[in-house]
Amino acid sequence: MTSHLGWKVELLHDVHERLPNILAVEFAKEMEQFKLLFLEDLFPPSEIDWFRNVRQQCATPMAIGEIFNNIHEIVPIVKDRLIDFLRMHISQMGGISAARNAAIHGQIYGVRTAWHGPGDTSPVGHAANLHLDLWAPNFGVQEWCRFDSLVYDMFPGLPEVRRGYMYPNDKPGLGIDFNEELAAKYPCHDSVDWWTQTRLPDGSPARP
Repeated sequence: MTSHLGWKVELLHDVHERLPNILAVEFAKEMEQFKLLFLEDLFPPSEIDWFRNVRQQCATPMAIGEIFNNIHEIVPIVKDRLIDFLRMHISQMGGISAARNAAIHGQIYGVRTAWHGPGDTSPVGHAANLHLDLWAPNFGVQEWCRFDSLVYDMFPGLPEVRRGYMYPNDKPGLGIDFNEELAAKYPCHDSVDWWTQTRLPDGSPARP
């Protein structure tokens, strides 16, 4: 792979907590040779003590946070220098103020930000991510999805990405608005997202 891409391309991989813990440690060690920017969600929040095993055995950078629910969940693993990137979903963890506090905590211990920003993050959420990125002295990288032109019409002021960089605007607040008249023409529909609501045969929830 490196013979084709070289070392200038920064690779990421999301495990989605799907590996048994001991195999996850082995996988992190195998990924060390590829010099990833980070390996994401190697363990679920209930198993974060396993990050200690990874740190003792390899130098693959670690990222976690998108399924955390409050800032207190990241405090011990940041303090103990078990991760390298904070990946929290801003609205899920308590909003901009909570995210700012988490970033400050991370900065103290050399942990950078990489806020959660996939397609199911709202345009307003992406605007909030960008404003936090512009402020954070320990900014790392920002996840982004490609919105189509309709979304830009529906949410005037949505950040734009050009040549790999995200650009804000000079409007007040987060710089984003909402066209309610246009949105009314595209009502939401209730549906089950099976990827995030997977169930085992007995009905218990399973990790996506």
